[in-house]
Amino acid sequence: MRAHIVLAHPESQSYNAHLVATGRAALEQKGWSVTVSDLYRMGFDPCERAEHYSAPLDRSRFDVQSEQRHASATHTIPPDVAAEIARIDQADLLILQYPMWWHLPPAILKGWFDRVFIYGEVYTSKTRFENGRFVGKKAMLSVTVGTSADTYAFNGRSGDIDLLLWPVNFSLAYGGFSVLEPFVAYGVEAGLRYSDAAAIEARLKAISTDLATTLSQVETIPPIPFNQMAHWGTDGRITPDAPVHSPFIRRKAKLELE
Repeated sequence: MRAHIVLAHPESQSYNAHLVATGRAALEQKGWSVTVSDLYRMGFDPCERAEHYSAPLDRSRFDVQSEQRHASATHTIPPDVAAEIARIDQADLLILQYPMWWHLPPAILKGWFDRVFIYGEVYTSKTRFENGRFVGKKAMLSVTVGTSADTYAFNGRSGDIDLLLWPVNFSLAYGGFSVLEPFVAYGVEAGLRYSDAAAIEARLKAISTDLATTLSQVETIPPIPFNQMAHWGTDGRITPDAPVHSPFIRRKAKLELE
């Protein structure tokens, strides 16, 4: 079995980097082979731009989708993007490791999606969800956040963690992945700033142990349910008999709040 881990943190000695090493060791102990893309160390450019395309379809105007589709058809995908796609193709499990910054992933990881999930090679209108390129593969988020699990509960001040992570998970599902329940490391930043050294060490060690245990039993992590193409009508709206898995996709225009 193979895993590919994408790290989105600018510091090579960060706790996120430590969790990558922890996860890698846990999977390798199971006999897996593991590759890692450290986006900052690689100097990965998160900005899609015309300069990435050596043989553009139109030099007078940069239309992103058209150029991505053309590069896919002519086998001129930018080398850094092609390398990432190849690593994902070889993997049975994709792990995205990142800190939550301003309730979102770091910009470099959003840019990784913008460029690596390239139109044509990775997805089209017919190649997505249950027909996606990455069907049969699993994906999982491993995220660090600053405050406690209580603040990320459905009624917490930081917002419901399941809803905050939904857009990234949905993007993975769009590509065909079976998306596993995320691993969330709570209280990392707050712990580093405000706790005494012994408490910090104990908390971070416990989180690392939890991640190692989780990945040692990765086959048992439940998947997150997402709607499939068959659940939407020709108008693009969810059908009356389809299941509803998230407030982001619902039958009523407004949620009923207590």
